Amino acid sequence: MDQPLNRRRALLTLGAAGAAGIALTPGIANAANKVKTTARIVIAGAGAAGLAAASRLSEALDGAKITLIDARKEHFYQPGFTLVGSGIKPAGYVVSTTAEYVPAGVELVQERVAEFDPEGKKVVTESGQAHAYDFLVVATGMKLEYGLIEGMEEDLIGKNGIGSIYHSPAKAEATWQAMSAFADKGGRGVFLRPGTEMKCAGAPLKYTFITDDYLSRRGQRSKAEVVYNSNNKALFSVPIVSEKVRMLFQERGIQVNYERVLKAIDPGKRIATFNTPAGTEEQGFDFIHVIPPMRAPEPIRNSPLPWQTGAWAAEGWLEVDKGTLRHVRYRNVFGVGDIAGVPKGKTAASVKWQVPVAVDHIVAEIAGKTSDALYTGYTSCPLITRLGRAMLVEFDYQNNLVPSFPGVIAPLEELWISWVMKTMALKPTYISMLRGRA
Repeated sequence: MDQPLNRRRALLTLGAAGAAGIALTPGIANAANKVKTTARIVIAGAGAAGLAAASRLSEALDGAKITLIDARKEHFYQPGFTLVGSGIKPAGYVVSTTAEYVPAGVELVQERVAEFDPEGKKVVTESGQAHAYDFLVVATGMKLEYGLIEGMEEDLIGKNGIGSIYHSPAKAEATWQAMSAFADKGGRGVFLRPGTEMKCAGAPLKYTFITDDYLSRRGQRSKAEVVYNSNNKALFSVPIVSEKVRMLFQERGIQVNYERVLKAIDPGKRIATFNTPAGTEEQGFDFIHVIPPMRAPEPIRNSPLPWQTGAWAAEGWLEVDKGTLRHVRYRNVFGVGDIAGVPKGKTAASVKWQVPVAVDHIVAEIAGKTSDALYTGYTSCPLITRLGRAMLVEFDYQNNLVPSFPGVIAPLEELWISWVMKTMALKPTYISMLRGRA
């Protein structure tokens, strides 16, 4: 058990500095003295990255025409989906509305972008309306591709022992019901991650740990087999974290298979088929947590904006400089959030560091200046390892651990305070991020 003094010290530090580096970010460029401009700025996507960008740009600029385009009326606090899928929070905990975070003076167009035309400096919505821009911020997020798994349909989530926390609050809750039923009786639990880039790469590991813990708490662990299928030869992209997870899995009797990518699923027979270096492999399951392949939305993939070659070309990620987040071929285009084709950074914590960098470059250019702001790859993953404990893993492009609270929170220790951050402290700082105030 933690010492009371250490707990008090950690909570005081958390309250003063914000959670897990989410609130510790560069300031808004020239916020005290707004830059006067008539620049037209279009932001495609009103998720976490788009709303944060709109808030910061409206705070920094005076007279700019800022247009935020997204058809979604609901806003989802996606870092909370794991908590819903674990029975820790209700589905309503992660649901709000997009409109409540849109700053005054920013126009919200509730349509989808159907076409990106960087040569013509415009985007076109599904209704055919063209929106010209001087600067474009692409924050469309990514698309979940359940259909790329043979036999898998979104309607199956919550049925036949199939779960998937990523889809929506309702499906995360349905996943909790399926997982809880499995934890009540045991059997074979199969876990995995896709062979593509993905948002919050720690989520597959978290959900494996949480399920294992529920089995133990309900006295069914000896009647269960828990299997984790890694898509490559590691469990996490940061080697030291991968090794820590491997040790914890070994300690808790969680079987690990490497180089396994889910190819197909037979819901009736409860058989999952994986691609392996040696061919295909069938795995039976009583419960399976399906994480689909993820890639850029179709309008991005069909535009000139993605990487043309290299690791991120096939999935359509935006071709941006990893430091400035400015498009490599179109200087007035920036990419933030999940859509950015950079080596790290598909988490909400990364958005909090990316957006100020992109905004700083836009504002500096409008003001006739230059910016030296750089995104160094900061990514944060509060990795739950059991109910009441988590590891706060923070790292950068170089796989360096970059703890926000050195001496208070050790990144590779299972701590109560890291659990408190994940379950209580992160949402308020996330909302502050949306409003440009964190």
